[in-house]
Amino acid sequence: MFPYDTADWSVVDGPMYMLANTSLPGIFTAIAAVLCVCVWVLVVGNRSEHQ
Repeated sequence: MFPYDTADWSVVDGPMYMLANTSLPGIFTAIAAVLCVCVWVLVVGNRSEHQ
């Protein structure tokens, strides 16, 4: 079952994913933000090309 024998958050005693206490989650967030901006630029460019 989830994470151990009972489905209760009281049994969780640490991070649930690797690299939780490092700078990598912030780096991953920055990468995701850059990708969102790239998608936005492509959508806006496509709209202007169709006009």
